[in-house]
Amino acid sequence: MKLPKELLNGILIAVGIALFFLAMELLGLSKSYYLRILNVLIVYYGVHRTIQSNMTEENLSYVNNIISAGFTAFIGVFLSVIGLVAFIYIKGGNSYINALSEGFLFGGKPTINEYCIGLLFEGIASAVIVVFIAMQFWRSKTKLND
Repeated sequence: MKLPKELLNGILIAVGIALFFLAMELLGLSKSYYLRILNVLIVYYGVHRTIQSNMTEENLSYVNNIISAGFTAFIGVFLSVIGLVAFIYIKGGNSYINALSEGFLFGGKPTINEYCIGLLFEGIASAVIVVFIAMQFWRSKTKLND
């Protein structure tokens, strides 16, 4: 059974983000907020692959492509947050989240759920932006039908 390209590229995004953050953790760079922003490039790569696949299949409809790209990005973000929850519990739960949240957007001491829900919303917002940027790139490269 062949997985849909949206699911496959969403999984690719989640694996890419997981490997990126694990590498940052191993190198001691996990507290650098600016490096965390680079995960947007991983999301863009997965979304770009989905749209490129659609173009290869001659699926030129703007609406179909934006929906397909959106599903790809949302799957990647959702799976990444699930992976983060598992990683947080492996690393020690609340004690790890308190150290992790110092360099992030949260003030105080968020719970694991608050932290991950906040990241989910941030990830969805970033995903929407990435999808629209990718769609504009492809729209400028080809003549998409409405």
